[in-house]
Amino acid sequence: MLSFFQRFTLALFLSVLNLSASALTLEEAITLLKKQNLEIKASSLEANKAQNDLFVSQGYRYGSLDFTQNMLRSNDAGNVFGFKLSSREATFGDFGFADFSTTNPNILTVQPKDLNRPDTQNYFQSKLTYAIPLYTGGKLSSYEKIASEMEKIKQLDTANVTAEKIYQLKKSYYDMALLDHTLEQLVVMQKNITTLQTTTKEMLKEGYAKKVDVLEVEAKKANIDRMILEIQANKKLLFHYLSFLLNQDIAEIFMPSSDRPITTILQADLLATNSELQIASCGLEMSSSMIDAANAPFLPTVGAFAEVSSADNTFLGNFGDHGAYTLGARLSWNLFNGGVDKHTLQKARIDRIKASTQFELAKKGISLQVNRIQTKIENLDYQVISLEKELELANQITKSYEGRYREHLVSMSDLILKQSAQIEKIINLQMVKNQRNERIFALEKLSNGAQQ
Repeated sequence: MLSFFQRFTLALFLSVLNLSASALTLEEAITLLKKQNLEIKASSLEANKAQNDLFVSQGYRYGSLDFTQNMLRSNDAGNVFGFKLSSREATFGDFGFADFSTTNPNILTVQPKDLNRPDTQNYFQSKLTYAIPLYTGGKLSSYEKIASEMEKIKQLDTANVTAEKIYQLKKSYYDMALLDHTLEQLVVMQKNITTLQTTTKEMLKEGYAKKVDVLEVEAKKANIDRMILEIQANKKLLFHYLSFLLNQDIAEIFMPSSDRPITTILQADLLATNSELQIASCGLEMSSSMIDAANAPFLPTVGAFAEVSSADNTFLGNFGDHGAYTLGARLSWNLFNGGVDKHTLQKARIDRIKASTQFELAKKGISLQVNRIQTKIENLDYQVISLEKELELANQITKSYEGRYREHLVSMSDLILKQSAQIEKIINLQMVKNQRNERIFALEKLSNGAQQ
């Protein structure tokens, strides 16, 4: 039987193991994101729809095969005579020969009863028809190309959504690392100021400090406590956001080894992988296909069809004997429609020029974004180096002032000012690192994860 202490130790050990097992590295989180993020899934479904649109456009070139089963019953003279002809069962009697008599001089005025008033007839016809377009002036192939480019665009939209979510995921991980690093520094300051608080109270008892000194150090400690609680709350919010991104509860992650990621993306590589440029390129291809489609009405269309059928007064009766076939082709050519086709073609040409302009604009716009981001990263790198040195100096000054305060060489107000400056440097450094990381990930987002 395990003691209470042993059971508690075992439960704690299993809890630690469970947390370790559930902790996600950034690489694992990215893999999970691609599989489980709901926005990526929704975008993927749109890409699947576009793929089916492509299959639809490809299917038209193979024509259509239709089966028709007619089941009719009529005593209409025209229908009954047509039924018998279609079933290959018409006889001379159906023309009224039963009323013919050579002894009647007025025979031509006698109505043929069997032809005009036939008995009710059943009609069952089974028909199989295949029709295929042979030439459409390039319209079908143009629409197929347009559907293909649209499928690419939808896939690139999914890549855009994925890149955006990876950007948010990475930023969250590194934000967490920055918060942890800042928290470590604030905890050290909290311990130091707690020690200082104890020292100040002892000095107050001995008459070497004033009541206001105690109040000042208590206020500063309360300020640091508040900042620590705020950071812990921000960490909780980040875990909530990570859970949202990954579509599952996340309670523990492995922090990145550094809170300052680096990137090796070159501008030429970025321009080659950027999805916005690829989308603009697809738009350019689509505009060319639209011109081809607009040219199609100026050309004839040719189609062919084949039909086999069988008819009888009973369902599938004498199917082979009553069979028939029809083969045919049709050429159609619109020669005039009020200039509509001419102006439609002109619109397509204007859209081609517009798409070309938009593609060039997209290239220049992406290049401008890259240059601005890279320049900002370089500037922020210098700021980080400078602020780290300033923080190191602020730490030494604060430590020195704490010793000098104990020796009654400086006042509590002087020490508090130095501690405030130290905290300000910590916060400024965190903000600059956060801005730098954000731009690093923005650069990766523009490359659509080329560095992944």
